Amino acid sequence: MNFENINNVYFIGVGGIGMSAIARYFVVNGKQVGGYDKTPTDITNALQDLGVAIHFNDDVSEIDTPFLNAESTLVIYTPAIPKGHSEFEYFKANNFNILKRSAILGEITRQTFCLAVAGTHGKTTTTSILGHLLNACNSPVTAFLGGISENYNSNLILNGTEVTVVEADEFDRSFLTLSPDLACITSMDADHLDIYGNAEELVKSFKDFSECIKPGGKLFIKNGLPLSGITYGIEDNADYCAQNISIENGSYIFDLRTPQGLHKGFKFSLPGRHNLSNATIALAMAAEYGCSYEDLKVALESYKGVKRRFTYQIKTEDFVFIDDYAHHPEEIKAVHQAVREMYPGKKVLAVFQPHLFSRTKDFIDEFAESLSKFDELLLLDIYPARELPIEGVTSKWLLDKIENANKKLVQKANIIDEIKASDAQVVLTIGAGDIGQEVKLIKEAFYVEN
Repeated sequence: MNFENINNVYFIGVGGIGMSAIARYFVVNGKQVGGYDKTPTDITNALQDLGVAIHFNDDVSEIDTPFLNAESTLVIYTPAIPKGHSEFEYFKANNFNILKRSAILGEITRQTFCLAVAGTHGKTTTTSILGHLLNACNSPVTAFLGGISENYNSNLILNGTEVTVVEADEFDRSFLTLSPDLACITSMDADHLDIYGNAEELVKSFKDFSECIKPGGKLFIKNGLPLSGITYGIEDNADYCAQNISIENGSYIFDLRTPQGLHKGFKFSLPGRHNLSNATIALAMAAEYGCSYEDLKVALESYKGVKRRFTYQIKTEDFVFIDDYAHHPEEIKAVHQAVREMYPGKKVLAVFQPHLFSRTKDFIDEFAESLSKFDELLLLDIYPARELPIEGVTSKWLLDKIENANKKLVQKANIIDEIKASDAQVVLTIGAGDIGQEVKLIKEAFYVEN
């Protein structure tokens, strides 16, 4: 596809984190960009500030006239849109050029030197670190992020168009459209079983992804995964390995063992061994791309993180409030490990909103185990996202399975009062639904008192 022949780009689901990054990309490249989304958010507000024409009713009459020209308009949609979406049906009936978000990313990766990050956990943070490293090393990179980078306050890093950094999303097998030169797989834990049916099919799709790498390209894998590639890990026998790890003032100090030798004195400020693992693979891929280790040391130290990925909202001697996107049992375990490592001996209260009925059903026992680890737990109702309810699958069912004497089912409106009633010194909000919208309110309520 030649993007130069396209004047207008219309997005169905423009407010999605992945969709909005591509929308920004086309704005920067001089296209007229518009779109639909269900509700206004900070992301859609930011796009409108860039001149993107967005409306919030599924109504063809609200689409600006230029986007109704099938000859000069490309339509991009998210697979999360509901069946029977009238705008989507209109574009289909009138023979517009319509592509999934993943297909557009695939086209962009074919035309660039691409570094792709796959895995059921860690994609967004790893992509964000890698994009930042390449940008700080002045590579001509465009990085499409699945979250808002704290360094750039954006989900797009743009320093040129010869190199791309992308998240390789296993949902809906989207990553099989990509053509990376360097790719990594961070994890292959079971997830999205509503799509795959079973864990074996998910693993097969990651193997299929590894075969999408361009001739002469390289695959990096977390040490221990059942694939062949360049390995990375923490304090193990991997090809790229973080070792001699210590914590100083809340930051990791470590050395990086590589196939070329030992490089000392890296500093990384995101808590949790899972994040240190993400930093290790980002360093490995950036080094294989061609960045020098001395430049990478400076770049890594300046990395600030991704919003809603262990993001400190309040951090005082007496009270800490952290917000995190974790929505899978393994991610919750990683957040728990991080908070215990950083705040040993302190009482921790977690507020969790389950995401999807199907995921809750598929991993009910694993969720119960991971949530039992916190000192106190407030559990919200399940956020449905794209799904209809499943009979019997409720937060009460999950609560009953959690082995924790201090657990409670609560409504969003009561979160602040419940936190005030607790003597926990560390509070976590966890989940991928709309719990993120409560974060500002909690922060405001406790800033006054702390």
